[in-house]
Amino acid sequence: MISEILDFTQGSHADYVLGLNDYGLFVQQLVEEIRPEVELRGSQLDFAAPPAGVQLAFDPKRLRRVFFNLVHNATDAMPRGGKVMIRFRVEKREFVTEIEDTGPGIAPEIADKLFEAFASFGKAHGTGLGLSICKRIVEDHHGRIWSVGKPGRGAIFDFALPLGKT
Repeated sequence: MISEILDFTQGSHADYVLGLNDYGLFVQQLVEEIRPEVELRGSQLDFAAPPAGVQLAFDPKRLRRVFFNLVHNATDAMPRGGKVMIRFRVEKREFVTEIEDTGPGIAPEIADKLFEAFASFGKAHGTGLGLSICKRIVEDHHGRIWSVGKPGRGAIFDFALPLGKT
């Protein structure tokens, strides 16, 4: 909680210099790090490997936070277990990462408030800052983040980072 409040109060880091990194390698290492915690929470992590050699401009430490927040939200939404899927696709000039869970999904009446600070819906704990921090981090990477509502499916969050140099 304290680290979320500190992240939130630090403001935007848009002036950071983003270095080119191998996104596929970054995500593979991150998935191996987070998988044991997902399994401890009674869920399964399904990972479709991103294309090899995808070079994106990002800060690994900060982008790691986006993955952790989204995956933790997914496991929190599935207290009896479920599946978290991570997929990738290229759209126009963006590389999109999708994180979907098999939980109850996002209620339409709260969908437009998900990325607001201190917005917390249906959770027994948390600060309500996780998604607003994710939004700030992705935007600092010149990207965008959004939720996708599909009837009969769990929560789906996509974030896109620009391909090529930013």
